[in-house]
Amino acid sequence: MSAEPTPPTALPPGRPAEDVLTELRALRGGDAPTRGGRTFAYVYDAGLDGLDALAAQAYSAYATVNGLDMTVFPSVARLENDIVAAVAAVLGAPGVQGTFTSGGTESILLAVKTARDHARATRGVTEPRLVLPSTAHAAFHKAAAYLGVRPVVVPVDPETFRADAAAVAAAIDERTVLVVASAPSYAHGVVDPVAEIAAAAAERGVLCHVDACIGGWILPYLRRTGREVPPFDLSVPGVTSLSVDLHKYGYADKGASVVLYRDAELRRHQYFAHAGWPGYPVVNPTVQGTKSGGLLAQAWAVLRHVGEDGYTALAGRVADASDRLLAGLRAAPGVRVLGDPAAGLVAFTLDGADGAPDLSLLLHLADEMRERGWYLQPQLSFDGLPPNLHLTLTPATAGQVDALLADLADALKAARGLPPVAVDPALAELAAGLDPAALGPEEIAGVLAFAGLDPQGGLPARTAPVLVLLDALPGPLKERLLAEFVGSIFRI
Repeated sequence: MSAEPTPPTALPPGRPAEDVLTELRALRGGDAPTRGGRTFAYVYDAGLDGLDALAAQAYSAYATVNGLDMTVFPSVARLENDIVAAVAAVLGAPGVQGTFTSGGTESILLAVKTARDHARATRGVTEPRLVLPSTAHAAFHKAAAYLGVRPVVVPVDPETFRADAAAVAAAIDERTVLVVASAPSYAHGVVDPVAEIAAAAAERGVLCHVDACIGGWILPYLRRTGREVPPFDLSVPGVTSLSVDLHKYGYADKGASVVLYRDAELRRHQYFAHAGWPGYPVVNPTVQGTKSGGLLAQAWAVLRHVGEDGYTALAGRVADASDRLLAGLRAAPGVRVLGDPAAGLVAFTLDGADGAPDLSLLLHLADEMRERGWYLQPQLSFDGLPPNLHLTLTPATAGQVDALLADLADALKAARGLPPVAVDPALAELAAGLDPAALGPEEIAGVLAFAGLDPQGGLPARTAPVLVLLDALPGPLKERLLAEFVGSIFRI
């Protein structure tokens, strides 16, 4: 009698805790550094000794607490009320209500959901539209796709990169449920004319959301240091909701965000409640149901530890770093800073001899800087807006600005000596005629391989050839390729 086949093993035999942690530390060694001020995207480093340890200990104390039910874990409500009250005191007005969320994307998704449901209940809108500047964060498009809302995109001023309030106003119609402004926009770090946009929305009886995920917790403290900051928060007439991330310039661990509403009546459209099943009555303020209380606790601890004066001092360090970086960039030949950065975000492009942005040189520069241990985030061209390199400044970068500028000058010299990277015009023409939805797996794999996006071999050491090709592709094809590439990385 033959033996039964051995079932596949899902996990290896158990190992000692220290062995597991050693392997984790080794895996982490291949990532970009999150501390030290050399990674200019995705991470926010206060540069304060002991802050990471405090956040970790606070998280650990609440890691096993389930934030789903505050009647069982009442401390969850206390922590959230404390956080929202602090945020409302800085960014709100009398009567403001809010919710702690897992990040800016969830805060934005909830604000769009609230606006959709509010418009349906109060105005009978059944084909909702969302009016937003072209520089509004991609999370709004994600929310629109999830929630069945049609985005109406309005071009921005090509010189200042700020939203055009008159154009936004003209785009509002009877189906508009929400109008968006950014403070600041992520791509260029400029603050939209919030007061004008909010007034236009209010005149038409439409809600207005301010995406202050980046700026909400630094702009008020920049104002305290004496910097001029335009009005942007819920004290502005017509602003009805606002999102602010505490894991950015609040320096809490990810994810920690807050979404605020002008009053409780509006916020109730965010909630999901369901009693039509045989289980326990469900009430979810957020997209998540079960969630660890650890993220809430660590954000609470960091806010309480740093305090008002601490955030003011940290904002001053960011402002100082920004001043020195901008002066250095503007003095460099061929470098053009985009717009008037307001809150620690800086974007710059490189102009060629003809005065137009030189994409090849810009991407060569990004590769050269990465070889020197710096990560600057490439952003491709869009709708007439130039490609650029994006930097997020934090207090930890204040001591790195001079070293960055020195390496930038050296890297730019090296980049100018490299042959330009270009896309074959015939290939660009062929790509323009492809229907992304009709491409099969083999065709997608072939295009990915040609573009240098080979998940088996990983990304090439230098990404300029890949990004130049992506820049030339039509948007829908670009999105399909990127989605397929990411799907191939998470291949199981």
